[in-house]
Amino acid sequence: MTISRSKIALFFIFFIYLSSTPSSAKKKQHAPCKELVLFFHDIIYNGQNKANATAAIVAAPEGSNRTILAGESHFGNIAVFDDPITLDNNLHSPPVGRAQGMYLYDTKNTFTAWLGFTFCINSTEHQGTINFMGADPLMNKTRDVSIVGGTGDFFMHRGVATIMTDSYEGDVYFRLRVDMKFYECW
Repeated sequence: MTISRSKIALFFIFFIYLSSTPSSAKKKQHAPCKELVLFFHDIIYNGQNKANATAAIVAAPEGSNRTILAGESHFGNIAVFDDPITLDNNLHSPPVGRAQGMYLYDTKNTFTAWLGFTFCINSTEHQGTINFMGADPLMNKTRDVSIVGGTGDFFMHRGVATIMTDSYEGDVYFRLRVDMKFYECW
């Protein structure tokens, strides 16, 4: 079987055209179908703040105290939380829901946590849940965590949440800004 020179030439012209086409032209760009920014406030129990604590260490490395985060990177600590969610960065603003879940410190040499949590939203504007999971390299200014589903107004929504530490007060309090972009909305 012989292939004519004209067919070979056409193949190379087509190959050169495809390889010179910008990759952005090959990929469909998506715009978010919904966006939302919320803040959640975490106050970890330290043995003295039982009245206002919203998080607690439930597991720690052997020999560690469960009211003090372990070592420099907190490796091995697991905390559960039931934190207020607000529309702004004020802890005393009326909550629009609760952030409920856990984080575990999973790296020995730097601050990194794995997050698994749900926003339970109950406001006049939105009703439902949004589920998140993923790695949180805490030393980065912004981090992306997957939005893996939801219920109510967020039924089967998926997308990306860019989180940023908005405030940090030692090992007792932190506030996260959560900028959500949903790319699948039902």
